[in-house]
Amino acid sequence: METSKDLKDFLMTRRAKITPEQVGLPGGGRRRVTGLRREEVALLAGVSAEYYVQIERGNVAGVSDEVLHAVAGALRLNEIETGHLFDLARAATARRGRGPTRGRATGRPEVSPGLQAVLDALVGAPAVVQNAHLDLVGANDLGRALYSPVYDGTPAGRPNLARFVFLDDGARRTFPDWEGAADVVVALLQVEAARSPYSKAVTGLVGELATRSTEFRTRWAAHDVRAHRGGTKRFHHPLVGDLTLRFEALDVTSAAGLTLFAYTAEPSSPSADALRLLASWTAPQPSPTAAPANRTDATPPDRPTGGAGAPG
Repeated sequence: METSKDLKDFLMTRRAKITPEQVGLPGGGRRRVTGLRREEVALLAGVSAEYYVQIERGNVAGVSDEVLHAVAGALRLNEIETGHLFDLARAATARRGRGPTRGRATGRPEVSPGLQAVLDALVGAPAVVQNAHLDLVGANDLGRALYSPVYDGTPAGRPNLARFVFLDDGARRTFPDWEGAADVVVALLQVEAARSPYSKAVTGLVGELATRSTEFRTRWAAHDVRAHRGGTKRFHHPLVGDLTLRFEALDVTSAAGLTLFAYTAEPSSPSADALRLLASWTAPQPSPTAAPANRTDATPPDRPTGGAGAPG
């Protein structure tokens, strides 16, 4: 990733979203830029215009946390955007060989047997686990059924939600709010790209999507970031139709980079009925040849009626 350019583009796009009037500065007149000028951000942050220009260019070696917080306040960044700014600044500093990055643990975290047992214990609630670059790395039976279009679209290898959303024709059917789903995917990848700027998995995925999808490139250039911790999500399932489900996202503290998503439906809703129907189709069926566990009748098993062992 070009970390200095990413920092510059992020700050420029944030400046473009703030008008002078929103921050108590006089507007009007002829302005060559959308939003705030660099010198206006500098004024609000309490630094010189020259110093802010250097920050926006990615020259952040020696810039204190206090100054970065001041810039975040001037641009009215939220908590996620502020964290992203700090990640970009750390990455830009490290690229110049002057400091460490705050990245995730190396390697590819996997679903442990203990975590799989937790997933399987969530009876009636679809649950999936994804890693930081949006691979689906684990699921319970109902979670796999809910995301079956994603799994079916990846006959070999590990399903990836970003590839599915931007490269699979079935994504717009599976996610009725495709625009919102696409925005979330890109925002999450922006966060991870700044957090782990030298991850081959992330840079490879971003490069592939940018090459193959105009929709992805357009969103990536906007540099929007967000959290994805809870809310509602709409699905269209090929077997049970439309579902609107609540979800909660839980970080897996035993494996850095993994997040568990669990889904529930509003009680007595059409989505709850659809979820129960989906669960009934995914439940394991008893073997037709299995003997009953407890025989309650007194009728003995039928005797053979012929052959060498039968009485004459």
